[in-house]
Amino acid sequence: MKFWPFIKLLPDKTNLKFVKYAPIMGGLSVIAVIASIFFTLWPLTPPCGGLNCGVDFSGGLVVEITAAPEAADITGIRDGLNAMELRDVQVQAFGSPSDALIRFQTPEGDPGTVLREVQATLTDVQPSIEVTRTEAVSGQVSQELLTNGVMALGVAMLMMLAYIWFRFQWTFGVGALIGLLHDVILTFGLFAITGMEFTLVSVAAILTIIGYSMNDTVVVCDRLRENLRKYKRMPLGEVIDLSLNETLSRTIMTGLTTILGLLAIALLGGAVLADFAWAMIFGVIIGTYSSIYIAAPLILLWGAKRGTEDEDDATPIKLGMASKP
Repeated sequence: MKFWPFIKLLPDKTNLKFVKYAPIMGGLSVIAVIASIFFTLWPLTPPCGGLNCGVDFSGGLVVEITAAPEAADITGIRDGLNAMELRDVQVQAFGSPSDALIRFQTPEGDPGTVLREVQATLTDVQPSIEVTRTEAVSGQVSQELLTNGVMALGVAMLMMLAYIWFRFQWTFGVGALIGLLHDVILTFGLFAITGMEFTLVSVAAILTIIGYSMNDTVVVCDRLRENLRKYKRMPLGEVIDLSLNETLSRTIMTGLTTILGLLAIALLGGAVLADFAWAMIFGVIIGTYSSIYIAAPLILLWGAKRGTEDEDDATPIKLGMASKP
């Protein structure tokens, strides 16, 4: 087949002028960040503002059930409770196949009445179901979870900054940190604008996005450091463009293969994993973008050390497009 494998359709070498369009893309990123912060915080109502917080962060009821000796009908239970128009319904199997854990936000009105209605619905779905435990998640505990989740994100970004700083240069570290902040804020904006439920799973998704974005940034920084040592008299902007072009095919193929796997999870993994997968897909795209148009161009503002190697090739490489046989 002429066009197989797909990777052969990508040119071996490119000569894209990333730095030339960095001011435009940076301006668009600033607008997107401001909009994301606004939608995340507005309205200014605790604990989550514009985010659609789930039980983990807003409080709710936890119901433990067993359908012994039968296996719990997880799908049927979830569909039955969703028909009651309860918010943030989560149904998870745990322990034996007969056991399940149900979570949902505390509804308005008498909680006792709601629990009786839930029990009636569960009995209709599967007559063998019995409620073994009921527990309320208080707002104070939920607030602590939200605070700890945000702290975890902050610590993760600071650790990434420290790694890049010691591994490369401080300018690389600052550029990487700003790129991570860009990715995290836009991901929060995605949850706020789309209304996807923000839970502890969402925090895990954002932490994973930070790791992916940092991995991509490290690859770019490593190639940039090599080229800075090799081409000490080439203008810094050209060195950045050269480094980005040399890592572009690797970046594209890594992103595409990751997105394909996440698409399978989003479409076939069920409602529990769908929000996680869609957030990750968005994060992969934004993380790739920030490595190219946020982290690397910012290095141009502060400059970078050229290294101490003896090579001093001042002749720029002609990248061009690869010729096809």
